Amino acid sequence: MFLALFAAASLADFEAVLNAQDSATAALRQWCELRHIAAPSEIRAARVGGGMASPPADLRRRLKLRRDETFAFRHVRLTCGETVLSEAYNWYVPSRLTPAMNAALAASDTPFGTVAGPLRFRRQRLGSERALCPAASITAHRARLILTDGKPLALLVECYTPANLTAGE
Repeated sequence: MFLALFAAASLADFEAVLNAQDSATAALRQWCELRHIAAPSEIRAARVGGGMASPPADLRRRLKLRRDETFAFRHVRLTCGETVLSEAYNWYVPSRLTPAMNAALAASDTPFGTVAGPLRFRRQRLGSERALCPAASITAHRARLILTDGKPLALLVECYTPANLTAGE
């Protein structure tokens, strides 16, 4: 029955899947499987070149960075098969990840949510942020990932593509 509900996808259906997960990666994997976008329903993070996007003015406050802490940046397109489902801007605190996690983020196409998943973060949605998003984006989220000890791990801007509603039909 759940699969039948998603036969004709709507933005509300898609948002419901996103809102049910702390990880956008996990939500996109579920959505990819439900919509039969690709098999297997594996999400990959393809790096986007061009350097760092200007960090949000409230970045240091949102990440609760101490003076001696730095942040890193990752700009990727999350794909399921050949279908681009989102473009994500991620400012994160490397010192709050393990060395192995930092190495994986630097050298692989594994999504941030998959790499950091063992830390059991929770997602705090901060609203919509379209300033960095392509004009055709169907929805955009601004969110913060919070570790179990209450420290913020990452600040994200996620731009979701129209393919989420059309792919797999």
